[in-house]
Amino acid sequence: MDSGVLIESFAEFARSKNIDRPTMIKILEDVFRTMIRKKYGTDENFDVIINAESGDLEMWRTREIVDDNSEDIWDYDKIPLAEARKIQSDFEVGEEVAEEVKLEDFGRRVVQTARQTLIQKIKDLEKEILYDKYKNQVGDLLNAEVYQLLKNEVILLDNEGNEISLPKSEQIPKDRYRKGETTKAVVHRVEMINGTPKIVLSRTSPVFLERLFENEIPEIYDGLISIRRIVREPGERAKVAVESYDDRIDPVGACVGMKGSRIHSIVRELGNENIDVINYTDNFELLISRALSPAKISTMTVDREAKRVSVFLKPDQVSLAIGKGGQNIKLAGRLVGMEIDVFRDVEGQEDDEDVDLSEFNDEIDNWMIEELRRVGLDTAKSVLARSKEELVRMTDLEEDTVEEILAILRQEFE
Repeated sequence: MDSGVLIESFAEFARSKNIDRPTMIKILEDVFRTMIRKKYGTDENFDVIINAESGDLEMWRTREIVDDNSEDIWDYDKIPLAEARKIQSDFEVGEEVAEEVKLEDFGRRVVQTARQTLIQKIKDLEKEILYDKYKNQVGDLLNAEVYQLLKNEVILLDNEGNEISLPKSEQIPKDRYRKGETTKAVVHRVEMINGTPKIVLSRTSPVFLERLFENEIPEIYDGLISIRRIVREPGERAKVAVESYDDRIDPVGACVGMKGSRIHSIVRELGNENIDVINYTDNFELLISRALSPAKISTMTVDREAKRVSVFLKPDQVSLAIGKGGQNIKLAGRLVGMEIDVFRDVEGQEDDEDVDLSEFNDEIDNWMIEELRRVGLDTAKSVLARSKEELVRMTDLEEDTVEEILAILRQEFE
């Protein structure tokens, strides 16, 4: 194979991938030096000169002339006088011989191996370029085309035709994909597995929601409004705490838009995920109160050491604070970084017939009582006011356990 074909094919690829000239020359030189080492055992006394633009290649072997009877004639950088004079008749001992080595001197097999080595180096370089490109894009929003639907992941193609992965665990449960359509996701992480880069996308990450806000809300993109915290139950509910650096700008109003115009496209992209936008504050109690919106809190006690908050609400506000399946209270706790316990504010209410759940600790395990308290049910009647199905949905208790608890509580009032 002609050296020009080898060099030109590599140079064309290198230019298409924006590989700098020194890197391109180094890879080519490494390939040819590998050939030299295989044939001559070393490349120390060889010069390799490459012109990547023209495809020209020159390889020169330099050796010192020694006497024919010298013990050094077997050294890699020595040549006997008789052999040197076959190259040029007037050479003398002590002079240097620079002999050009042609590509065809290596034989067809070695040249073929060199070609395969070059192809492999091209592939390795392509993988490194892809890895470096996406490693610097972690957290960036990406539009990609759905290429293949697999059981545990969706394979997408970026604008250069590279395959990237959207695993099942990073998909919003309501998402449905069709081959050929485009979808948005954020670059979640980049891994090198057995020398091959794996680019993993995410639609469940809080960063994904943050990037969507930056795209849709000019004030966030311009830095006038800052997103302080985001927590999500992907596809179900999210809470976003925002803060304005300009007193004239209402951060919540700017994010929601007139009649929800700005946030509507974000909600639609997330499969109708319910998004609560709240005004961030350094006042911790006020932040908790806003995080539990739309519920209205009567009073609260904060235990910063234990990282727990006890909030007291009127009975009609308890279900609002807890939310569907306990989502509201879970997200509020994650937003403020504390465990939130909900209690009914029964001050001023007389209900002598009701019994605190702690009175049943000889019949109901404490962990079950704590689970009911966690969702705001701290008396017998507050539990009996719920159906079995509601209690199973609100708590982490099994159906059989809920039935047993209800039977014990009913017996008390019978």
